[in-house]
Amino acid sequence: MLIGLCGGICAGKHAIADYLIQQGFQLLELADTPQYHTTDLEDDLRLQASEIRKKDPKSPKLIFQDADSLLDFATKRWQERWVTTDIADPTTLDRFLLRPFFLLVSVDAPIGLRWKRFADRCWRRQLDPPELEKFIMWNDHNLYDQDTGRVYLTDKAQLRLFNSSTGLKELHSALQTLDLENEQRLRPNWDQYFMQLASLAARRSNCMKRRVGCVLVRESRVISTGYNGTPRHLQNCNQGGCPRCNRGDGGGVGLSTCLCLHAEENALLEAGRERIREGTILYCDTCPCLTCTVKIAQVGISEVVYSQGYNMDSDSAAILQEAGVRLRQFHPPTNGLIVLQAPKIPVTTETQ
Repeated sequence: MLIGLCGGICAGKHAIADYLIQQGFQLLELADTPQYHTTDLEDDLRLQASEIRKKDPKSPKLIFQDADSLLDFATKRWQERWVTTDIADPTTLDRFLLRPFFLLVSVDAPIGLRWKRFADRCWRRQLDPPELEKFIMWNDHNLYDQDTGRVYLTDKAQLRLFNSSTGLKELHSALQTLDLENEQRLRPNWDQYFMQLASLAARRSNCMKRRVGCVLVRESRVISTGYNGTPRHLQNCNQGGCPRCNRGDGGGVGLSTCLCLHAEENALLEAGRERIREGTILYCDTCPCLTCTVKIAQVGISEVVYSQGYNMDSDSAAILQEAGVRLRQFHPPTNGLIVLQAPKIPVTTETQ
């Protein structure tokens, strides 16, 4: 596994790299990484100070002359755990993203907090910190420069961390909860894979009430997919095809007049009874309603897996349990934008 960290000045990417090194990762570095330079020598010293990391003299130095050499090294040892903060341009990043063992993580933080971190580092190195206005100017160049801006990297990150932590202890606690090195972020397991297909199917829905997607699977092979909407040859729901949905009626109101087929119904109809045998699993991004639940039980589905709850989950669960159909909720590893916060400690008489 190779984790690439990118982000703005003093966002915390090096602090996160140090945490990963403590967890058994090894740092891969480039001998020469492009850096933002100013016309002022003292300003350059300040900027360089923000990139200086504390080195462990006992740890082996793995320094490469170019990104291709670094990537080749990691590819031959992909089952080990590596981290780098030295990916600096989109062309290099695209080559890294082709490898199935690479995870790009961007790190960001409020600019006021990053300025404070930068100022603290300057003071520790006996340098006068810049004014906030100058730091903002550096930050804008670092992120948005047409040729070297890091925002072109952060835009492609699979995981985005918002590092508002006020100290290393808080940051490490949040990272431990996040489980950044979870390899399911690299290659989805079957539950993740089929649930993502269900979510993709949901994007085809034109129902004005909600989007829902469903996938039927047997022996890890897709039998059929479905999403909710009006029947074929009828006007789409979002074009007025279902008066009930377009009126905006509340949940449970006017269901008998709804013309939209549910995602589960469409998937079951598409598969047909003869293709649904023992061991068939239904993946749906929303827990089935009662109408779909009785049909799921009738056709012989063995298991239902869902990600989001609905307003009648307990009723659906009772029916499926009685019918001998297993029901479980799936929680994939958290991706997207994540705020790094230490887990809250419950207040008790002992902690007060």
